[in-house]
Amino acid sequence: MLAKGGIDVTVSLPSDREIAFTCTFERSRRILFDAWTKPEHLRNWWGCGGSTVILCEIDLRVGGRWQMVMRMADGSEHPFRGVYREILRDERLVYTECYDVPQIGSPEWLTTVSFEELDRGVRVTHRILHRSREARDGHLQAGMEAGSVQTLRRLDEYVARMGESSITT
Repeated sequence: MLAKGGIDVTVSLPSDREIAFTCTFERSRRILFDAWTKPEHLRNWWGCGGSTVILCEIDLRVGGRWQMVMRMADGSEHPFRGVYREILRDERLVYTECYDVPQIGSPEWLTTVSFEELDRGVRVTHRILHRSREARDGHLQAGMEAGSVQTLRRLDEYVARMGESSITT
């Protein structure tokens, strides 16, 4: 659903190991894909409210690695990393994602982001597949749902400020 002043994000649990976030943007798939895959754009929106990205490196190719570090307002740093498994330009990304904190076991999951063209806008579905129901539930209990919704809303705000030609290269 499109909403003025921001996007509505639907959160669902499609299976006992998955979390899915779905929302519709009033932007092209090209802009959204570029915003999701280029460091110069990701730095401006990725992460929950009050956070900043202090490291963002992307090798956008199948088998390529990515890493990001998010710094919270309290100064704490949260490192993430992964490997791209599938890249279909403007359509779909599949990659591993690891919250790289050995003290808590560096949990890892599989992320799929799809960009579906609609009559009006683009539906983005961000699906997270965990290794077990317990891992999924632990991720939810850690507060990631609110942070992911904030992140998608930050993406919407970011791409709204950008013109079609200014985001792609």
